[in-house]
Amino acid sequence: MGNNSLKRIREARMMSKAELAREANVSPITISRIENGMECRVETQRKIILALGYGLEDKDKIFKD
Repeated sequence: MGNNSLKRIREARMMSKAELAREANVSPITISRIENGMECRVETQRKIILALGYGLEDKDKIFKD
């Protein structure tokens, strides 16, 4: 299990990895890697947070440092 809540939040919004990747303009492999606990750039985190409909102030709900 990764160190973030991305998978749980994505699934709660009934989004596939491909959908989230498309919305965030990143690759589905990037989504998989993040869900598996790999680090990602702040820019990538920002795109994902916004694609999920969150504000940037909600970063800690999705990504735990």
